[in-house]
Amino acid sequence: MAAPWPGLDEAQARDRLDEFGPNALAPVRRRSLWLLVTGTLREPMFLLLVAASALYLVIGDLTEGLFLSVAAFATVGLVLVQEARSERALQALRDLSQPTARVVRGGTERVVSITELVPGDIILVGEGQRLPADGVLVDGEVLRVDESALTGESAPVSKTLSKAWPSVTAADAADDARLFAGTLVVAGQGVVQISKTGARTDLGKIGASLVGIQSGPTPLQKSAGRLVGWFGSIAILICVAVVLAYGLLRGDWVEAALAGITVAISLIPEEFPVVLSVFMALGAWRLAQHKVLVRRGAVIETLGGATILCVDKTGTLTENLMTVASLWTGGKAYNPRVADLATSATLLLDNAALASAVHPTDPMDRAIRRLSTQPRADALPVLFRTWPLEAGRMAVVQQWTMTDGARFAAAKGAPEAVFDLCAMTRSDIEMVRHSLELMAAEGLRVLAVASVRGAKAGFAEPKEATFEFSGLIGFLDPVRAEVPEALQEARRAGIAVAMITGDYPATALEIARQAGIDVEAGVLTGEEMARLDQMALRDRVSRIRVFARVRPEQKLALVEALKANGEIVAMTGDGVNDAPALEAAHIGIAMGDRGTDVAREAADIVLLDDSFGSIVGGIRLGRRIFSNLRKALTFVVAVHVPLAGMALLPILIGAPPLLFPIHVVFIELVIDPVCSLVFEAEPSETDAMKKPPRPTGAALFGRSQIAFGVLQGFVILGGDLGFYLWALERASDTEARAAAFVALALANMILALTNSASAGVSLFDPHRRVFWLIGLTASAVLSAALYIPGLAAIFRFAPPSPDVLLVGVTVAFIAGGWAAVFRAALRVKKSPPLEFNLARTSAP
Repeated sequence: MAAPWPGLDEAQARDRLDEFGPNALAPVRRRSLWLLVTGTLREPMFLLLVAASALYLVIGDLTEGLFLSVAAFATVGLVLVQEARSERALQALRDLSQPTARVVRGGTERVVSITELVPGDIILVGEGQRLPADGVLVDGEVLRVDESALTGESAPVSKTLSKAWPSVTAADAADDARLFAGTLVVAGQGVVQISKTGARTDLGKIGASLVGIQSGPTPLQKSAGRLVGWFGSIAILICVAVVLAYGLLRGDWVEAALAGITVAISLIPEEFPVVLSVFMALGAWRLAQHKVLVRRGAVIETLGGATILCVDKTGTLTENLMTVASLWTGGKAYNPRVADLATSATLLLDNAALASAVHPTDPMDRAIRRLSTQPRADALPVLFRTWPLEAGRMAVVQQWTMTDGARFAAAKGAPEAVFDLCAMTRSDIEMVRHSLELMAAEGLRVLAVASVRGAKAGFAEPKEATFEFSGLIGFLDPVRAEVPEALQEARRAGIAVAMITGDYPATALEIARQAGIDVEAGVLTGEEMARLDQMALRDRVSRIRVFARVRPEQKLALVEALKANGEIVAMTGDGVNDAPALEAAHIGIAMGDRGTDVAREAADIVLLDDSFGSIVGGIRLGRRIFSNLRKALTFVVAVHVPLAGMALLPILIGAPPLLFPIHVVFIELVIDPVCSLVFEAEPSETDAMKKPPRPTGAALFGRSQIAFGVLQGFVILGGDLGFYLWALERASDTEARAAAFVALALANMILALTNSASAGVSLFDPHRRVFWLIGLTASAVLSAALYIPGLAAIFRFAPPSPDVLLVGVTVAFIAGGWAAVFRAALRVKKSPPLEFNLARTSAP
């Protein structure tokens, strides 16, 4: 075995990072302030406000024109603030999603972002990892590497150690020792010395870019954009109609143009794209704070609807902190914690070490090497060849050359796979199985070990040799402390949990029992799955929640069977072979700590801490995001109904116009921050994880949500229009307009509180400080517009009498808050079906 590779020290790494720059092919392009501003200035809302301002300036009303111009730019500023929040959240996600590498510096292994790698660094690579830079294989095993990203050749190529390194330059190293950025290790583990980084790599020269979080629009954002486009087209048509009708009937074409613009502004729900982008970006950021990194924004819409979680045992339900808990060899059991371990037990550990990785990443390999006496004083072996795990042989075999030239081979893996390599009698196997069952019943993960020495170890394939059985090693991997409680929460939320593992069936059942998974239906093994047809498999997976001895490729069959049963499937995975199942699942979940790059690329989300508790926490937060987004979009629809109605209907019935552009702008300046700040910050409902998952076909914002929003809007429209007509009979136009506008603005604020508030949460809870701040600010501006003469003239207001104003406030509370009273009445009657149905149509 080669001498250790100490790598660069930190000072050298910093100097080289300054010299060569970060290991990035191209920086992530963030939208500049200029792009944000120009994009906002092209919005229909801004253009309509500019047109209205120009009209006021043309007719000589300088004050009103300038005031409207200021309001127009205030809307731009508000959009920029919201976009900036989204950009900051997305940048934080990009930083979190940056791939990492295991690097050796100063003789110590550590994990760093790949952007920090420099030429000369020593990195450790393994199966399923994408190489972060160009380099040379200098130690470890023979690697199989997929170079199709560079060459287009689909067949993996072998990479062997560079014997002459570092006496030759990287450019002169043999082709079969050179490794390239962007290529994928499909088998083996090794030590690589980096030669080129960033744009100087072969991948950088052809202009490829690093994989990262994409901030492109989700399907929901695209559909919202189309919805805004449709509303915009309708608004233009109605605007033209209002201008013609007003001008022909009343003869005032300037006022007609202002009325038309007012109607157009009130009809366009331009908040939709902003609300969606803010919610998606901040939702993904909030999930990342809970150790759930979103790679595809659309999964946020799906996460809260999962009906079954299919999770790995090791590292997800358990700590993935393997310790050797028991040894069995020669018919006897041994405690590995004993100081003077028997020679046979020591030999078992040494043989297991020779079947383990030289530079181990697997927790079991590390646990073995900690106890093993390898390398031995009398023999420093050199690794000759490795046969990794494969579908037909669930065991690792490593072939060594001893110092005397003799060959030695060791095998480690599933007991049944090791039995196949050994010439054991049936009675011998039965004796071993008895001990195996005892160890598995204690929840230990059990591996068998075998070896062969001398001429028989010089085989070309493991099946050609007859190994000698060495014994069994039992590993203890305790269940994570938070798992039982998280499982209970998932069960209360109507989410089933299935455990999928490659472990022995008895071990799987015991760990499932400790975690709290349903074990009544028993366990289904991969071997049994292979014998079932599709219908039989669907029937079994509908009841069974523990799956053992499952090969990675069989996960896909499980996903398809569960989907065929109507489940919304979340599937975890970490290996190369898990990628098809992760892509097929509705929610593919990759492990951040131990997962391969291939698994992370195939997944929708990545667990940063590999914890089952994070999955359940992500579902809880996903339900919160879904619920709050639905509430916000329903509110947007509800607000625009009375806004458009009060801009249009008084004109059609011959009454004095109620709304002018300045009034609509005021309402819009209230709606935008309410949507992106108040609704987005609303915490989860107290019973969010006590409700069943939403139906499979339930849309985030479908007909029922639009219908409920329209209903709420029409109630406000009817109340405010009726009040306006009533006030016109008792007061002047300006007084009636002032009172009706106060009622409309107040009704919208009450509606926001009604739709955002969750049952059981105080209206004055600290998280609602933003709402009350917005409400107080809006109230202060309204009061100034009523009682400060100059401002009142701009708004075309006059102070209404107290009794008229009191009636308007009463109408606002009734029209804006009736839904809250109705929901409270339903809760008092304790009618779950009605409450559940209302939640489906309003805002759960």
